[in-house]
Amino acid sequence: MNINMKSFCLPLFVTLFFLFLYVPIIVLILYSFNASTMPYEWKGFTTMWYKQLFASKEAWQALSNSLIVSTVSVFLSVTMAVLVVYNGFERLNRFFVFFYGTLVIPEIVLAVGLLGFFSLFSVSLGLATLIAGHTLLGLGYAVPIVHSRFCELERHLTEASLDLGATRSQTFFRVIFPLLMPSVFAASLLVFVISLDDFLIAFFCAGAETQTLPLYIFSVVRSGGSPMVNALSTIMIFVGALIVSFIALLQARKVVTIV
Repeated sequence: MNINMKSFCLPLFVTLFFLFLYVPIIVLILYSFNASTMPYEWKGFTTMWYKQLFASKEAWQALSNSLIVSTVSVFLSVTMAVLVVYNGFERLNRFFVFFYGTLVIPEIVLAVGLLGFFSLFSVSLGLATLIAGHTLLGLGYAVPIVHSRFCELERHLTEASLDLGATRSQTFFRVIFPLLMPSVFAASLLVFVISLDDFLIAFFCAGAETQTLPLYIFSVVRSGGSPMVNALSTIMIFVGALIVSFIALLQARKVVTIV
């Protein structure tokens, strides 16, 4: 009897867990096609919220700001992470744990600290301060990922390259960096998603004239809510799903090639 109960309870628990996880997303997607402005009342199928979204200059400007901030933050975070790990591995190996600080410290504390820092030096808030904040946030993810991969590399490859006459820069670009590419790609993707999705640092460090996508969604919801937010969220869900599917396809091809 106990075995039957266990075999029944586990699938039930897993089913309820996935329902709890995905039902709100399904409801959001369905109501992005709702003709009613009320989020709890269905009045028929329509695509007018998507038309309004694509016609909204504010939404496109917010998307443009988010993409600029995310792209620059990824480049700065990953570049700094690779340089710190490669050049300071021997001297800073014991101190890499401090890069986990941004993961441990609540983001609200980090955002308030950055705002105080910018205010102390009278730095005008805008895209530059937002990029700086997201770069700092991204370092907490990029450095540990790149560092863990660098620790796995075999030292004799570097020694062999140097013994054969390669310079330190040639060794880095032709031996070390290609081996670090999987971790660099993973860190870039993670930092990009975190930066694109971040609200707290954007709220404190963006200023009054700069608006990112999360801030735009917050302003629309705060002013009363609009099904256009559902349409925007649906597009973001499908774009994220396409990215994940693309990565999974690349990994599957690698596995097939190895086999």
